[in-house]
Amino acid sequence: MNEFPILYSFRRCPYAMRARLVLLSCQIKCELREVVLRNKPQQMVNISPKATVPVLELVDGVIIDESCDIIIWAVKKNDPNQWQPHLKEMEELVKINDNQFKIHLDKYKYSSQNPELTKDVHRENCNFYLKLINEKLKGSNFLSADKQTVTDLSIFPFIRQFAFVDKDYFDKLPYPHLQKWLQYHLQSELFQNIMTKYDPWHEGQDIIYFP
Repeated sequence: MNEFPILYSFRRCPYAMRARLVLLSCQIKCELREVVLRNKPQQMVNISPKATVPVLELVDGVIIDESCDIIIWAVKKNDPNQWQPHLKEMEELVKINDNQFKIHLDKYKYSSQNPELTKDVHRENCNFYLKLINEKLKGSNFLSADKQTVTDLSIFPFIRQFAFVDKDYFDKLPYPHLQKWLQYHLQSELFQNIMTKYDPWHEGQDIIYFP
């Protein structure tokens, strides 16, 4: 039996980012296995046939392979920030983020692979969500409370991904609350701490712990 949960992750994947942000915030120590998506370790594929990150293997062998489920598990496991009251709103925004916004975001980011619409149209299709988040940030620096919560951390990596497809375009959008919110998270120590680079994991290497 493992001493700590095993986290299969990929540094730049927004789903894996959100999981790492919350695991770190909840002070849950894991064995980290950095994955190269074009050469996924068979150990990960064996326990999660969908073969996408993040995957969390608990010490009792239970597998959690959806980022939102990992977040919920982490907050219920250890909640030093008192985030449990915000889980419902997080899930509601994540549902829109993952099932609607991310589809348009991928088509915008990889517009050459999605020629059915122009890049500008794919980008415009993302705006409903940017506007929604900007509106929610009016009168508050954060989405669910007067401080950062699990809601912010579950959404931030995807807004970051959109912004850096064309940062000049993003900075000129009429969404000042969203832009300020993104900048806060980009500059946060929490974000810097989850973005450490690691070599790809291979069987037999020394254990790397996160955090």
